Amino acid sequence: MATAGQVIKCKAAVAWEAGKPLTIEEVEVAPPKAHEVRIKLVATGVCHTDAYTLSGADPEGIFPVILGHEGAGIVESVGEGVTRFKPGDKVIPLYIPQCGECKFCKNPKTNLCQKIRVTQGQGLMPDKTSRFSCKGKQIYHFMGTSTFSEYTVVAEISVAKVDDSAPLDKVCLLGCGISTGYGAALNTAKVEPGSICAVFGLGAVGLAAIMGCKVAGAERIIGIDINPTKFAKAKEFGATECINPQDYSKPIQEALVDLTDGGVDYSFECIGNVSIMRAALEACHKGWGTSVIIGVAASGQEITTRPFQLVTGRTWKGTAFGAAAHQNVNRVVPSGVRAAECPACVFLKESSRPPQDDQSISSPFVVPVQFKRPESTGLLLLLPPHSVLVSKSSFRTRVK
Repeated sequence: MATAGQVIKCKAAVAWEAGKPLTIEEVEVAPPKAHEVRIKLVATGVCHTDAYTLSGADPEGIFPVILGHEGAGIVESVGEGVTRFKPGDKVIPLYIPQCGECKFCKNPKTNLCQKIRVTQGQGLMPDKTSRFSCKGKQIYHFMGTSTFSEYTVVAEISVAKVDDSAPLDKVCLLGCGISTGYGAALNTAKVEPGSICAVFGLGAVGLAAIMGCKVAGAERIIGIDINPTKFAKAKEFGATECINPQDYSKPIQEALVDLTDGGVDYSFECIGNVSIMRAALEACHKGWGTSVIIGVAASGQEITTRPFQLVTGRTWKGTAFGAAAHQNVNRVVPSGVRAAECPACVFLKESSRPPQDDQSISSPFVVPVQFKRPESTGLLLLLPPHSVLVSKSSFRTRVK
């Protein structure tokens, strides 16, 4: 492309400091260095993790920074030594890389590559520098992806190529939410046909977990949330029933044990609440029940339960990014599958209608952000259920 090797000026949503709204700025994006890829982003999701870092509660949070880690785009140019990607490829930048060389990558039990973990946590590229600048100041990277920009630079090992037919405004959610929930059911829990499952929290990750349980052949999938307006959507994704903990006089784990003749086979905590993590474990069946923690709790919080819960055969597990290596993204968006059939597209089917002003978001939708002139499309923000922006009116005040 004509811009290869040049600094690109583009728009990005910059977080200058914790607790302050993002501002749309013109930033400079340097060319990719060796083993790096520069991507023209087409769409990005807004995940609760972005809000968590922006709030100032993230101990690894560093400012100024370009947030975002749930995007999809097209390769604009590649640095020296890059052989797996070329300009024009459709790709998803991923916050968990895979070098194939470290002991984590060589162990089939995990996807937690540590090759660039230290520099990524510092908001820098592997060579300990940044590719972003704005108004003469260095801007930090976020989770190795920084998708709240029209262009970003990522390490080659942090990119997954998707099929040319993949709709980028849908598959961007594979960069976090869908892969995390879907993979938790299929890869971490390994849900079995005929199982009884409980999913705590019916946001984007919870809906994806429900999808995974359904694909695995679960017989009963119980969705749990204190917001009953989410129940209809959860059932569309595969939940067989939904319950509200506030409708019971007893703890929700006790209610679930009663409803399932002893407890569920698999449970998934998709919120990040340590009290719910305990409830999810204690809702599992004695002898074989497995509970998977997906939600990320606030820094410093701890989980507790009575040891007897584990001694009597329950298993407590955690998962990150669905416990899948990034080359497996194409198992979710396989070559030759019609766009309407891929999980990312199913996830957003009939869910792309923005809510009315001041109405809480309860399903994903697509909003065009005019980062460019009004006549151009600009970058798309896909706002999942538990997004940073909670209404159309607040969206207008924060992205101009």
